[in-house]
Amino acid sequence: MPTARPRLTITETDDVARALDDAAARWPDVPSRQQLLLKLLAQGHEALRSGRAEDAERRRQAIRRTSGALTGAYAPDHLSALREDWPA
Repeated sequence: MPTARPRLTITETDDVARALDDAAARWPDVPSRQQLLLKLLAQGHEALRSGRAEDAERRRQAIRRTSGALTGAYAPDHLSALREDWPA
């Protein structure tokens, strides 16, 4: 089918063949290896997106958990005292 979009060619290496075989076992109703490849791509993309969201949530939880842990560790004028030592 004509398209202005780039086309990608993937060689069915041993690793790709194993991934497609596993996908065929997981989704027996998908009729072709080409469609299995597209389904694997979509599933992988979703895993990446949800993984990023989970990572961000873990970071937010760590920030909440440690927020205020150093309260009182530095004097109110600590930053200005440090800056006095820096060359202009």
